[in-house]
Amino acid sequence: MRSVFGRWPAAVSLLALAVLGACRESGGEGEHYEISGKLFIFNYRVATATYLVTLKPLQPPRDDETAVATFEDPAGGEPIVVRQKIWPKLDKTTIESPPLRCVAKDRPYAVSIAIEGADGATRQTIRTTMVSSEDQALLPDAPLVVGPAYTPNPDLAGHPDGKLRGATRSCPPR
Repeated sequence: MRSVFGRWPAAVSLLALAVLGACRESGGEGEHYEISGKLFIFNYRVATATYLVTLKPLQPPRDDETAVATFEDPAGGEPIVVRQKIWPKLDKTTIESPPLRCVAKDRPYAVSIAIEGADGATRQTIRTTMVSSEDQALLPDAPLVVGPAYTPNPDLAGHPDGKLRGATRSCPPR
């Protein structure tokens, strides 16, 4: 009589491989990188929000590669483009945008990352979306501190919540 448990390890292994394969952001044969992390960074102390994306190499990186990330501008302007050299000896490449305005909670923002060689030719393109779990309105209107010694911002004197009365934010409708 054959035991059911004799087939159990093989079935579990196949299921695990299927689940792991489905988790990849960019999966595909011949690809060089995948997204291993993506999030919005809200820095309350300096009143900024940024995109942050981490790439993980799937093959040994070349010396001459550059990641060119194109982020949708939450404020509705032209896309934000960030060029980041890929260092072959590092196990990941982190790409961070400059400070953003108008990040809205639960709204998907388009992100595209092109991996380019020294000749400028695109070797791979990764497309994804990013969604913030928070609205940028939770940040103060100005940095809470200024300077290297974290001096309280004098513009916020009398405003412990960091909100300036009469401050306006012109953001596109959601």
